[in-house]
Amino acid sequence: MHCSYHEAQRCGSCTLIEQPYAVQLTGKQRHAQTQLGDPDDLEWLPPVASPEAGFRNKAKMVVGGTTANPTLGILDATGHGVDLRGCGLHTPGIQAALPALADFVGAARLAPYDVPSRRGELKNLLLTESPDGELMLRFVTRSQEPVTRIRKHLPTLHDALPTLRVVSVNLLPEHRAVVEGDREIVLTEAQTLRMRVNDVDLHLRPQSFFQTNTDVAAALYRQARAWVGERSPSSVWDLYCGVGGFALHCAEPGREVVGIETSAEAVASARLSAAEAGHGAVFEAGDATVFALGAPAAPELVVVNPPRRGIGPELSRWLEESSVEHVVYSSCHAGSLARDLAAMPSLRPRRAQVLDMFPQTTHSEVLTLLERA
Repeated sequence: MHCSYHEAQRCGSCTLIEQPYAVQLTGKQRHAQTQLGDPDDLEWLPPVASPEAGFRNKAKMVVGGTTANPTLGILDATGHGVDLRGCGLHTPGIQAALPALADFVGAARLAPYDVPSRRGELKNLLLTESPDGELMLRFVTRSQEPVTRIRKHLPTLHDALPTLRVVSVNLLPEHRAVVEGDREIVLTEAQTLRMRVNDVDLHLRPQSFFQTNTDVAAALYRQARAWVGERSPSSVWDLYCGVGGFALHCAEPGREVVGIETSAEAVASARLSAAEAGHGAVFEAGDATVFALGAPAAPELVVVNPPRRGIGPELSRWLEESSVEHVVYSSCHAGSLARDLAAMPSLRPRRAQVLDMFPQTTHSEVLTLLERA
């Protein structure tokens, strides 16, 4: 993949961009096998490749520069903006929308936040595109001061971006190296972005997490559903369920499915999707480990999709000592996956697959089917 920003040394995010894509994919497969030890009884499915460019459904753009001439991209070492509107990783819909958003900064007189001086209002623009081409836009600001102007100029922005469905303002008053704050003000009638993945409609609220690569996420959910279907469990837990992607793909009549997630926003999204689908999947806000340790009985199968740190020793120990027969473990960090597997020796990895969520980087997803020995 050719990138002028990389060549000009303006952005170094794509650390593998100089490697042919086939070499990247082979390296990720080899890394996962090395981390898991590649035992003889573990079947590796062929890795799932991604388009090399145009795959990223989410843009997290730091706003710099001036109101009249804003930059949308990242900050350099001095805290000043580097414009990356032409980044080839983003979906075509996102790439097409960014110039209109830069124009909107000027029209609504949104002063970019200047990190060195700690002045200004607009910190980040967060843009997500659905598989149907609809957009969700979030303005991350230091205060509520610009909300009235944003609301006033929204009709003009809708004219420029007819696919814009959800618009919100996220408040981040602190001077911190984080992308967003806790409080969200939704400015549109629509509260969620519909993400059609395979035959499942997922609803995404502004503060909900969704995988950044829709095509590879769809393959991830299909494979997990196939493994669950082969075992036909009567009860399934989806721990760290997010907006319910795994749970809703595995739900079917007669199967008890429970999803647990700390984010109340994500749980609200999952409940809406379940209600529309008309099946009985149940979603609750809470800590996955606390839920498991406090449950009166274990399910037949557990799906876990934790953050990079993994599920940790307590949940690993509970799974090891429980009656759970199968675990489907989706990991974005093969090292933490290996640590968790070492703590569950009775649950043996039988099948595994690398799914390349993040081309041009060292990151990937590893999906593993565990079976009690």
